[in-house]
Amino acid sequence: MAAVAGGRASGRFSVLLGAAGATRAVYTALRKRPPGGAVLWERKNYAGRIVNLHAGLATATGTALAAVTAPGLPARTRAAGALAVLAAGGCGAYDDVFGASDPRRGFRAHLSALRHKEVTSGAVKLFGIGAAGLAAGALLKERPSDKVLAGVVIAGSAHLVNLLDVRPGRAAGAVMAIGAPGLLRRGSAGALSAAPMGAAAAVLGDDLGERTMIGDAGAHALGAALGLAIVTGNGRRGLAAHAAGLIAAAAAGDRVSRAAATLRARSHA
Repeated sequence: MAAVAGGRASGRFSVLLGAAGATRAVYTALRKRPPGGAVLWERKNYAGRIVNLHAGLATATGTALAAVTAPGLPARTRAAGALAVLAAGGCGAYDDVFGASDPRRGFRAHLSALRHKEVTSGAVKLFGIGAAGLAAGALLKERPSDKVLAGVVIAGSAHLVNLLDVRPGRAAGAVMAIGAPGLLRRGSAGALSAAPMGAAAAVLGDDLGERTMIGDAGAHALGAALGLAIVTGNGRRGLAAHAAGLIAAAAAGDRVSRAAATLRARSHA
């Protein structure tokens, strides 16, 4: 039994190291040759400093690679991991690039734009990540209600980590803290918790040093991976509890986003 437990711990540790190594390699490559040029991936952070968004693409890639290559995972779990993480990262990257100048924040703002036949980058992110979450949930669960709950947990977790990405290191640190208990779980949940933790750890120093930020791409990808770990480690009751908590957090975050947008508008008036 001790040997089996040691093997499981070693497997999770290898996933964590693999995610960290892949993330760091991609991050270094992006810094040397950013796609579309350096300016496309530069942003001002909360303090007005110019930082790059390379950590976002790097963590999304590193997390997906670690989830797909983790030892012992069923084929459907690997497929769900690749789908959810890459879709979340891709939709987040789209918003990073094309939504940078859009002041609208929160679900209501983007849904309101849709009613006026305007498709915002935030709406692409909202529906893209939601659809990917449901598709991944369908791969992981058998019963229809469980599939839906799993989709809500995956998409909701992606959104939650993005809500926390307001200061250097905040989202990456949250991913490591939220994922840590999952390392103790058996089976797929342990490996799927290790993947985002390793990826987040690989860029945490640069994030805290205000040289990079994970942006929407990294936050959503890391959050989706945490959601996958939650889904694989819980039954219906656990999924329902997590889904309810994530919906409540999303509603609260939407209210905060609207309030912040109102304050910004008044300050510029």
